[in-house]
Amino acid sequence: MKTNAHRASAVLAIGLLTSCAASPVAFEPGRAADTARVTLAPGSYQQLSGWSADGVAAAVPAFVKSCARMAAQQPDDAPLDPSAKGADFGRLKDWRPLCRLAANLPAGDDAAARRFFEGNFVPTLIGSAGASKGLFTGYWEVELNGSLTREGPYQTPVYRKPADLTDKLYLDRAAIEDGALNGKGLEIVWLESPDDLFVLQMQGSGRIRLQDGGTMRLVYQANNNRPLVNVYQLLVASGAILPAQLSETNVRAWMRDNPGKAAEIRRKDPLYVFFQPLKGEGPVGYQGAVLTPERSLAVDHRYIPLGAPVWLEAHDKYRPVTLSRLVVAQDTGDGITGPLRADYYWGSGKTAAAHGSDFYADGQYWVLLPKTVATRMVAAAN
Repeated sequence: MKTNAHRASAVLAIGLLTSCAASPVAFEPGRAADTARVTLAPGSYQQLSGWSADGVAAAVPAFVKSCARMAAQQPDDAPLDPSAKGADFGRLKDWRPLCRLAANLPAGDDAAARRFFEGNFVPTLIGSAGASKGLFTGYWEVELNGSLTREGPYQTPVYRKPADLTDKLYLDRAAIEDGALNGKGLEIVWLESPDDLFVLQMQGSGRIRLQDGGTMRLVYQANNNRPLVNVYQLLVASGAILPAQLSETNVRAWMRDNPGKAAEIRRKDPLYVFFQPLKGEGPVGYQGAVLTPERSLAVDHRYIPLGAPVWLEAHDKYRPVTLSRLVVAQDTGDGITGPLRADYYWGSGKTAAAHGSDFYADGQYWVLLPKTVATRMVAAAN
């Protein structure tokens, strides 16, 4: 099952960018990224700031999960990710032997993991249009209260995909909120407020604490094929929230305090997301692998292949937070566009939400390529 990911952090990032007159971040919003080109510059582990200090063994289980998804692809000559067409990231025959080695690494052994990556991969700096500085934001799996029946405060439905939804334009948010899907039996669960649903739709997955004491995990199933309108940007433009105060927490507080205005501004975004329940572990990224907190990354996989280990160096622009760690590209998102744009998965719950909602960083990242691939790259360049 493939799931399209979150979009909230992308929305937040676009809103923040509108408040920065001179942002140093190389960000290609919207359709402009369609013409972007990725460049790869092989380097060394000595160039990776913090490499020797990171607990790289924590990324091995995430990589092994991605390897399991590779194993389902045939034949050996198939590319690692057919969507990543801007460069040669190798064939499955380059990756599968390394996957087998990774699966046999001793759990939690950072030294062994570091030797594995250093001995088999070459860090390759991602660039585009002469720049390597990118925009990095955060996302998380939201936790909300809900009920399997419509009662009390639980009046906001979460819908599954309608049977008549195709790849063409479907009912927009306003029509659905006005009841166009009532009586069709599409309700999965009921939430406490429309802003709860909006946050769930932006993040793309969530855990619902049910009134009967159980829990339900929801993941993205489809959307209505409508274009995304940046609600956060509209809030800033209207003066409802000052640019310096723009955060997930403040947006939700404003929506709770101004329900009428919040409903009006949400309806300006015609995009609407449908969900499905997920049993077992989750959330599941676009590649089909279960995401690993603080070790999974969402990328634009037209440029960065899903399944590849990535070294991330990101420095928050507004808080003293620096991430220097090994992650795995396993997800994508509606607003994650361009070679220099990625979203870092913080995990589930309040702590993850606190980190993810305010994370806005610049920096760079390196994709770790098998030595066989890097050797071909260098040979082709010469």
